[in-house]
Amino acid sequence: MFFNIPLLIAPLAIYNAFAFGLFGTSIGDPWSAPIFTIEMISDARWTLTLGDVMIVAALVLLFIEILKATRTGMGSIVDHILSTLVFVIYLIEFLLIRETATSVFFILMIISAIDVIAGYSVTIRSARRDLTMGPGGYP
Repeated sequence: MFFNIPLLIAPLAIYNAFAFGLFGTSIGDPWSAPIFTIEMISDARWTLTLGDVMIVAALVLLFIEILKATRTGMGSIVDHILSTLVFVIYLIEFLLIRETATSVFFILMIISAIDVIAGYSVTIRSARRDLTMGPGGYP
């Protein structure tokens, strides 16, 4: 049952925890806070922010979700429905809540949309391959 829970709910929960002050109040945008800066050989400075880490983590979770989409059966249908629900929550929050009107949240919402589209597409594609035809072209 826990395998059917969409993993992209984790970035949503973490973002909301930061946005609504569960990790303490912050002044300004907490997602632009630098984690570390590296001086490159080219004398450029590369800074990794908290928002960058959140997006990378969501992309890793998206990869796992796409692997989960290759399953067939009742569990995959539940997983797709829950993933769609998570995307709807992202969309509603982005449109209605001021704290979520950031580029980091928008990218997380797009990642969630890709999860929904890829999940349905991969499942349909793999289900089509499972269909076997008998003599005369009928299953």
